[in-house]
Amino acid sequence: MKAISHTLLALCLLFFYSTDSYANYDRNKAVPVEKVLFGKVITVRNINHEELIRDKNNGWHNFGGALLGGVIGHQFGDGSGRDVATILGAIIGGSIANDRQKQPKKKITYLVELMIETEKGEQFMVLQDYDRTMVFHANDKIRMIYLANDTVRIDKQR
Repeated sequence: MKAISHTLLALCLLFFYSTDSYANYDRNKAVPVEKVLFGKVITVRNINHEELIRDKNNGWHNFGGALLGGVIGHQFGDGSGRDVATILGAIIGGSIANDRQKQPKKKITYLVELMIETEKGEQFMVLQDYDRTMVFHANDKIRMIYLANDTVRIDKQR
């Protein structure tokens, strides 16, 4: 019985203290260029997109807390008193796990929306990551770079 209790305790702690993992985005990657168009910026609009990110493991944390509380509560009492202690332990453990959960994280994405007119008179609307080292203004001369991975990048002509 003690071996089972220790195993359940270890599993609960594993779920309870699991960490978030996020994919890294590598911006410094060489990609072949398919074509380049030249033009100018007609309009610029900076956009801030705020997103709340919630921990996807909240349910597992509650379950682990309830399971752990039930195992601990089961150690006390005899007969129907043991059943009551097990149920109360599960309720209290789940409640404590729910109270410990982290608040949602804020993720703010900064974007820039550019209306571009090429030398041939074509107009394109481009939305890309904001780059504080390359701030765009109306009438800036730009290059519209089409990359092989089906993306477009706008930068200033030098």
